[in-house]
Amino acid sequence: MKYRASRSPLTWLGGLLALYLAVPLIAFLIRLAQPGDRGFDTPGLWPALWTSIESATIATALVCLFGIPMARWLARSRGPVARAVGGLVLLPIALPPVMSGLVLIYLVGPYSRLGELFNGGLTESVAGVVIAQTFVAGPFLIIAARTAFQGVDPALEDLAASLGHRPAARFWLVTMRIAAPGIRAGLLLTWLRAIGEYGATVLLAYHPYTLPVFTYVQFSSTGIPTTQAPTALALGVAIVVLIVAEIRLPRLLAGRGGRVDATAAATGASGSGPQPVEPVRVSMNLDVVVGGFRLVVAHEAASHRIAILGPSGAGKSMTLRAIAGFLGPDAGEVRFNSDVMTRVTVEARHLGYVPQGHTLFPGRSVWQQVVFATDADPSLAGWWLRTLRLDGLAGRLPGQLSGGQKQRVALARALARAPRLLLLDEPFSALDAPVREELRRELRRLQREAGLSTVLVTHDPEEAALLADEILVVADGRLLQAGPRAEVFARPASPQVARLLGIPNLIPATVAAPGLLALDAPTDAASEAPGLRIAAGTGSLPAGTAVLWTVRPDHVTIAPLAAGRPWDEIADHYPCVVDDVADIGTLTTLTVRLPGDQELRVRTTDQVAVAPGDACLVRLPPADITAWPAAPDSATGPAGSLALAAGTEGAGASLGPPTRRS
Repeated sequence: MKYRASRSPLTWLGGLLALYLAVPLIAFLIRLAQPGDRGFDTPGLWPALWTSIESATIATALVCLFGIPMARWLARSRGPVARAVGGLVLLPIALPPVMSGLVLIYLVGPYSRLGELFNGGLTESVAGVVIAQTFVAGPFLIIAARTAFQGVDPALEDLAASLGHRPAARFWLVTMRIAAPGIRAGLLLTWLRAIGEYGATVLLAYHPYTLPVFTYVQFSSTGIPTTQAPTALALGVAIVVLIVAEIRLPRLLAGRGGRVDATAAATGASGSGPQPVEPVRVSMNLDVVVGGFRLVVAHEAASHRIAILGPSGAGKSMTLRAIAGFLGPDAGEVRFNSDVMTRVTVEARHLGYVPQGHTLFPGRSVWQQVVFATDADPSLAGWWLRTLRLDGLAGRLPGQLSGGQKQRVALARALARAPRLLLLDEPFSALDAPVREELRRELRRLQREAGLSTVLVTHDPEEAALLADEILVVADGRLLQAGPRAEVFARPASPQVARLLGIPNLIPATVAAPGLLALDAPTDAASEAPGLRIAAGTGSLPAGTAVLWTVRPDHVTIAPLAAGRPWDEIADHYPCVVDDVADIGTLTTLTVRLPGDQELRVRTTDQVAVAPGDACLVRLPPADITAWPAAPDSATGPAGSLALAAGTEGAGASLGPPTRRS
């Protein structure tokens, strides 16, 4: 049986509450419809209504003027002062209204210093009514607005800054726009609470009558009949205000806006593409602490396409934010080519910034997103929409886009201002594998065709290799290695770097002799079999030094055992047993076990003719093996690590000629 909401206990409980709230109002309306004196002709009724509307509106305006900045400050502030102010804001709600009136008398009463300064004009006047209503109703707006501001993603303000908008513009165009529904609800609650206030008002400003005070006076003097009129007026005003509060102008204009966006995009799509710009090479000398995390990174890039690679929490995004200027001038020196950018504000650096996730501005169409920058070129924006296959989507809102489309919009928005430098903070991490692969190839094509200067943050070695010419490897806020892509991948500076580069084979060994590593067999008193000896560059390391060595899985070759020929007569070939064979379509991954019970991963695109349990040979070219001293203090980074063997693809020469086993 399908679940039906109408049969849920929650629905019934909600229905009972709605019935409880509606029955008194229905009973009142029935009584109001009956003939008799309902009090509409009572003197003072209409002035009391006007006094209530006027004072509630003034009080709400004052709360809006001062309460929204306070709410914004409370939403962004931490510490004892903010907590104390937040508690004070709640006190008027906790106090009974009559007590609030008494507290206000001590402040603005006719015998207080402030009251004497105004000759008692702050009580028994409209000013007194406004003071009472502001005190009692103000917290409703502040609490609602604070919650709304807390729901605004700070990344959106940073994004607006990267698009050239200054602080005031960011507040009005981004923060207020997103927080507007919560602020609107707070203003509505504030106005309704103010117009209904009785306790504080009757003590502070008995005259002129507000509608609640007038109603109480009528009830005390003539009973219920003449209170029907003020009650009906209060109910009518509340209904009108609620209806007006539900009007959403953007909804009324949504259809027209979508057509305007589509027309503008179609016009811009005929424009020319980006003009060639000077490549930007980033240099940085950063030393900054944020939330107890210290980042120390110094590097001068030789390429205009670099990638910052590392695990989660390594400081990659923090490095990118420092380059963008979000961390301020105290983060350290940043240069674009020879231009020192350290004290240049974010909005003046002329960047394109694509943050993590699908970060689009809520409530803005695709076209409004891509032309949001202060210096966005509509013609160029239309060209990028077409180039990124977003034409036809200009009028859509973020909720109407797929993940890949959102990421394309974010990229088009960053590129529509012809940025000097494009910053990408793990832009594809939240996407499905097919979409991620497609967008990677798209960005690589744009790098090549448009000459984009890019800084990419990623934890994916394949993505870094695909989209950068130079790679910086960071971990724990430190730079472990930096250099050209081929050199970094071919010669990792330490075992930690090798792991971060996705190189799985890290195997312990001992230097047996110059150019020879020993994989010692497990301790076994019943066995005197020697351990396996592997030819590899050992540099100047003395015999007996414990090391870790690695070889890339795609540099290992599987070979069958040669019938009638010992394996040790075949150069660079070693015996092993196949543990696992995984065919994933485009390539095959094997796990083999060397003597000494050491696992080795192999990756190949060739046809594999072995199965788990088979004995075979693996070829390990000495020039492809990299080794490091195994001592912890020598594997902390480039300065304390030793790459002993040459890389491939022309990365460099080995430290010494490989020694074959005897």
